[in-house]
Amino acid sequence: MTQQKRLNTFMELYQPETPIRTFFAPGRINLIGEHTDYNGGYVFPAAISFGTYALATKRDDRKIKFYSMNFAELGVITVDLDDLSYEEAHDWANYPKGMVKKISKASHKITHGFNVLYDGNIPNGAGLSSSASIELVTGVLVDSLYDLSIDRIELVKMGQQVENHYIGVNSGIMDQFAVGMAKKDHAILLDTNTLDYQYAPIKLDNYCIMIINTNKRRELVDSKYNERRSECERALKDLQVHLTIDSLGELSVEQFDQYQHLIQSDVERKRAKHAVYENQRTKDALEKLEANDLVAFGQLLNESHLSLQHDYEVTGIELDTLAHTAWKQDGVLGARMTGAGFGGCVIALVDQEKTENFQTTIQKVYEEKIGYSPTFYRATIGDGAKELNF
Repeated sequence: MTQQKRLNTFMELYQPETPIRTFFAPGRINLIGEHTDYNGGYVFPAAISFGTYALATKRDDRKIKFYSMNFAELGVITVDLDDLSYEEAHDWANYPKGMVKKISKASHKITHGFNVLYDGNIPNGAGLSSSASIELVTGVLVDSLYDLSIDRIELVKMGQQVENHYIGVNSGIMDQFAVGMAKKDHAILLDTNTLDYQYAPIKLDNYCIMIINTNKRRELVDSKYNERRSECERALKDLQVHLTIDSLGELSVEQFDQYQHLIQSDVERKRAKHAVYENQRTKDALEKLEANDLVAFGQLLNESHLSLQHDYEVTGIELDTLAHTAWKQDGVLGARMTGAGFGGCVIALVDQEKTENFQTTIQKVYEEKIGYSPTFYRATIGDGAKELNF
């Protein structure tokens, strides 16, 4: 979708009398550190070039008019600044609406409403974090339109609170943090316990990150996500009988190996093992990238996928087919599922000169086994949410 088409649609819908401003928030991939965020561990996300555009102008009254080019059939959804309660009928618009409500509740003055048009190019259901993208693009838009000067990490936290308390999804802070704080050509090593973070340059030399979408809708995710979360919480409770820890992320691999017998359930022990070992892999990944050791980094990706497959059990035949097939291809250093699992995407570190063969082979194997095609994207690591000047 071109910017001109967005502008034309905005003009038709709203006939604005003031200049239209454009904002963008990316989607994200998590390079490694999956299902560690709500276990108080490290994650290692980066922003991608796909994301959500938002065009906006202020209004004179207290109405907000939301329109999405992705859900054009739902038309313009009109709400009032004085009633921003969740409404099922408002569908996708509950995400930006929740963000506006959170900002105004945090005693930031939003005096007038606004007209907004959204246009997202994150593949639907791919697990690349379209909800955090729409929350943060709305946050940056409101912050800029009304000169609120909100601290960016506060905005990130608000996005997570919208997800947890307004939408009702029990997610960690990684998605909003990556979308809000990302930096071009860098990943972020984030300690989800303390929100301490550092940027890590991504120098891939002649390799690139391919995103492969299973094209399987992720219907299972919310229920299984909450189930995994509960399993880890129960494992933590068992460990707390003898250990003074607040999260699994505080444990080293050695400590876990020493005390894992305290966890009563075999299944919960496996879940906790993934959380602890994955946390260590994520810290190791930073070291490998800083040392420019892409081979070792690729190996960590593979180990992460195997742990998600066998210990955390969130992959499924589609993700496993993509990852396991990728490992056998010439020029591939590593591959793993990214996101919550049960569908969504695999990322692979691929020699740029071998991407064509890579895609052809993967597509053939996947179609034969699964019955339909995956979709391939080349990831460009970009900036976090910001205003665009065209």
